[in-house]
Amino acid sequence: MSYILNNIHKSFTDGASNTRSVLQGISATIEQGDFVAITGVSGSGKTTLLNVLGTLLTPDSGEYIINGTNVTLPGVELEEIRNKHIGFVFQDFRLLPQYTAKENILIPLLANASKVTAEQEEYAEFLIKTLGIEHIKNQTPSTLSGGEKARVSICRALINRPSLLLADEPTGQLDAENAEVIASLLQKVNEEFGTTIILVTHDSNIASKAKRTLRLANGNIQ
Repeated sequence: MSYILNNIHKSFTDGASNTRSVLQGISATIEQGDFVAITGVSGSGKTTLLNVLGTLLTPDSGEYIINGTNVTLPGVELEEIRNKHIGFVFQDFRLLPQYTAKENILIPLLANASKVTAEQEEYAEFLIKTLGIEHIKNQTPSTLSGGEKARVSICRALINRPSLLLADEPTGQLDAENAEVIASLLQKVNEEFGTTIILVTHDSNIASKAKRTLRLANGNIQ
């Protein structure tokens, strides 16, 4: 799978009809198995770019091509692409409080099915073991530390075996020690699973775990 951005532009209009141009001609190619960190100052468009890559935002102009398919064209089933190929890790983790850690991990599988298969259950257990959270899998999110929530969130993002994992400041709420652990786990996922990872971070130490860095400034890659 390859992910190609060609001259991507994205602007936003506020309530007073003022337009702010956030992405101004972004072009980049990300190949399968890459691990890319996106950095830049606050307001530089990091999350906007990540949302375009995740097909959560449609650019105003330009092309976004996933494995040969221009997903910015009308009629493309973006939800199907997200469900099949893309996993998300959010800064606030977005775990459902009424469910256990393991149940949170399994939830994406129920988007298109009434129950989880034995094979899927086995894969969930494999992820849980790989990310070292066997001891908390039956606990609810309110009893988990920030680092544990991050690991559950990563497992949930991987449960559909995505080719692309997008992580938006996944260590932003963690102390330095836990942030280092999570960054190393993402590195492990990239190396052992072959999952392409695009990570937004303001932390240069976390960015150093990636294979390469794209720095955003003035709406473009510097």
